[in-house]
Amino acid sequence: MENVDISYFSNPVIIIVFASVMLLLSIITNGLLLKFSLNLGTKNEQEQVRWAPTTKPALGGISFYILFLFSIVFYAIFFGNSKLLLNTKFLGCFTATSMGFMMGLADDAYNTKPFLKFLVQFVCGIVLVITGNSISVFSYDWLNYLITVFWVVGMMNSINMLDNMDGITASISTIICIAACMIILINHDYLNLYFIILIGVIAGIGGFLYFNWNPSRMYMGDSGSQFLGAFLACVGTEFFWNAPDSFGESIPSKQIIVAILIFIVPIADTTTVSINRIMRGQSPFVGGRDHTTHHLSYMGLSDRQVAFVLILLSIFTMSLSVLIINHISNWGIAHTIGFGALFLCIVSGLFAITKISKPKAK
Repeated sequence: MENVDISYFSNPVIIIVFASVMLLLSIITNGLLLKFSLNLGTKNEQEQVRWAPTTKPALGGISFYILFLFSIVFYAIFFGNSKLLLNTKFLGCFTATSMGFMMGLADDAYNTKPFLKFLVQFVCGIVLVITGNSISVFSYDWLNYLITVFWVVGMMNSINMLDNMDGITASISTIICIAACMIILINHDYLNLYFIILIGVIAGIGGFLYFNWNPSRMYMGDSGSQFLGAFLACVGTEFFWNAPDSFGESIPSKQIIVAILIFIVPIADTTTVSINRIMRGQSPFVGGRDHTTHHLSYMGLSDRQVAFVLILLSIFTMSLSVLIINHISNWGIAHTIGFGALFLCIVSGLFAITKISKPKAK
């Protein structure tokens, strides 16, 4: 079979058709999983992490991984570039995301020990470092490696912790993936392997959101949150931490600001929850209804309104990050202070909400 002319896929119509087909496939896959789930993947009724009072199948992560694999197969068939698929960096990303998915799937089925989850997350970070997917911001390699492992473990836990209310984690993850696609489009790199995979993952999440938007009928489960955590950590490293801006510059402070603004919602939520739990003498890794999402609800917002607030916040910071990458050429200390202060203000604001709002008496 002859390879298809890859320039054919730079046509926006073809990309839209591909995304539409993937979205339809995701809806069908999640619908089938929901129909035949029975008790498989259903969260324990006594679990206090979930906001919803009823048990629901937690199988959405399976569809994410299926669409992820389908995107890779699509690229291999139509682009015919097997060398790129065997690239060490891509294999590292594939291995880490697959490990995250498998570990999450095991946790959904058997409620694995926290230490085992942390160990797998740590190994995912090591795999990315070994395969050249490490963050390159500092002059010392050992510091870059340390930050990379911390970033991977932190993101896998952050996405998992954020998955506590209908539609939020899926929506925020979609926005982050869209931001990465925008960076690729700005650079006119339409044939980038990650562009095809990102479209597939976005479609996979979109099909899942059809069933996960409030009132939801299913959850993504740890298989979904761990897969997304590892995948977004890799995408964040590739397109936000390490990628030069439109002016060909790689400025450490600029790269850090872009990354933390793009991921501000999971970073803010995890930071807030961890600080509050440590102050109460609790482990940050023990579940509870004390997230920023919950406190926004305690203030009187409905579940959908909470989702919209965080989605709008994420879109705002994503737009700022793209603006920084594409339009600010003479980056200086004033930019670092200004955007850094904005980040701290948002995080501080969400933290303040957790101190002001209180759970309603039952």
